[in-house]
Parts: sequence; structure tokens; C-alpha cells
Amino acid sequence: MNNTEINLAELPLLKIENLSVSFGAKNAPQVLQDFNLDIFEGDKIAVIGETGSGKSVMLLAVLKLLPKNATVQGSAFFKNRNLLNLDRRTLNSIRGKEISYIPQGSGNSLNPLLKVGYQVGEPLIIHYGYSKKNAEAEAVNLLHKFNLGNEKERAVQYPHTYSGGMKQRAMIAMGISAGAHLIFADEPTKGLDSRRLKMVEQAFKLLKEETYVCVTHDLNFAKNISKKLCVMHSSYSVEIGLTEEVFAKPYHPYTEDIIRAMPENGLQYKAKSMYRPVYETGCRYAPNCEYAFEKCKQTPPMIDIEKNRKVRCWKYA
Repeated sequence: MNNTEINLAELPLLKIENLSVSFGAKNAPQVLQDFNLDIFEGDKIAVIGETGSGKSVMLLAVLKLLPKNATVQGSAFFKNRNLLNLDRRTLNSIRGKEISYIPQGSGNSLNPLLKVGYQVGEPLIIHYGYSKKNAEAEAVNLLHKFNLGNEKERAVQYPHTYSGGMKQRAMIAMGISAGAHLIFADEPTKGLDSRRLKMVEQAFKLLKEETYVCVTHDLNFAKNISKKLCVMHSSYSVEIGLTEEVFAKPYHPYTEDIIRAMPENGLQYKAKSMYRPVYETGCRYAPNCEYAFEKCKQTPPMIDIEKNRKVRCWKYA
């Protein structure tokens, strides 16, 4: 292969670069800053962080689903097209067909007036011209894949007859019905009890061929359904790496603290305070960090510290 040839298998399916988001006035604080992530075919990525860290905003920004008062900077190249520069018609042809989005609280995203089977099969009607009959037959197969039980009967029922976990699995089935290359899922376990959470976890494990990015605040869920992990804190990504390696040896102090604070680790939270920073320069976690020093008053860059591992911390600069 000469220098001008490109191996497409080595290119990211989606490349997010320098993505930043603010709302309202020009000088408003950015709720997402300098976000970078390469997503390759077959990746299973979990994005974790507390409420307000920018996880969901990142997904919505990439799909251009933020409200009109949002200012978005950066790029998101999907198959060599910058999604942020595409018109609505072109984006609509991509969303649902090539990139699917499972929204937060998606149990409420099902139309209460339409049968579940029709809704699961609807992307096939819209994007591929399936007849209603054939789309609903495919929907039955998808509901079977995600173990809803009595799938033919379930397909003709309305959403109010489904439990929260069943609705979530139906939404996942809808997300892959048109053969999307990439699935975005936003807090798919929110509001579910432990039994239903386990069902959703099993549903994600069935997505063996699909590529997905799942936003969650549930560390155990993230650990069980992902191969790669992106940790976010106060609008920044602070650590990216293979899930198994991050949990075994976290580098960023925030990552270290949240893993240490998991119940199975004895709730060993050792940060200095529960202070929530205002948006200013410097490391956002410094007021809480037991390792903070003078240089932390400056904003740290994201640093490559080893293969497949990045961290935003002056300890490693």
C-alpha cells in the first residue's frame, strides 16, 4: 500500500473533534468543552459521569438535536461527512437508518396511541419502503431477539401494557430495526429497578455486531456492557481507556474516587470536599482532589499516557 492509500478499516466510524457547547449568550459557560472521541466499527463505549457533566449534551450535539439557543463548535465526522454541517433533510435520512438514538427516559418515548410492533418496525417503512405487514413481522423477530416473550401478542399491544424494562428493550429493538451502523443510548437504565436493569444489560450484550455509545451514571452497568470507557466531569472528558483497564487502574483522581466509592469497594470516598466548582480556569476537580497542587490552577490538556489510554491531569504531564 502506498502513502496515498487509506485503509478504511483503520478510520473511525465517527470522529468527534473539539466539540464544545454553550447555551444562550455568547459569553455563557460551556457545558461541554473540547470533547474528542474516536468511535470505530464494533466499539462498545460507555460514557460515565455525574449529572451535569455534559454526557447527554454530547450525544444531542452530534445529532443536532439541541435547542436553537445552543451554540455548537467543533466537528463530528461520520463516514467522512461532518454531521454538524448537514442540512435537516440529509440528517433525517441518517438518523434512524445509519445512526439511531435511544433517548433518556425512553419508556416515555413510545407513542401511547400506536401498537409497539408498528413502532419497532416503523424505521423499515420510512427508510426502506417496507409494507406495514412486513415491517411488523420483522418487529416480532426483533422483540423475540430481546426476549420479551409472547412476541406476536406483545407486538399488537400498546406501550401502557409494558413494564419499564420491556419498553426499554422495545426501544433498543427499534434502534437496530433499520440496521443502524451506530447506536446512541442515553441513560437506558434510568428509573429501573435492579431486575429490570439486568434485563436491559442483557439486551445490550445481545448487540454483538453493533457499534454503540451508551451514556450512563451507573458504573456497574457501564462496566458490564462496554469495552471502552470515557469518563466525564464538569463539561470535560477526563479519562478514556479500555473499560477493564480503567476499572483496574484508574489514572484520573475523579475516576479513582468514583470507583473507590462504589458499594462493592466499601464506599471509600476520600476526596477533600463535595465542593462543586464554578466555571473558571484550572482543573475542575482540583477543589475535591487529594493530589491537587499549584499547577492545577491551569486547565490541563488531555494527555496520551499509553496505548488506548488518555487522561486530563497534570500528574501525568
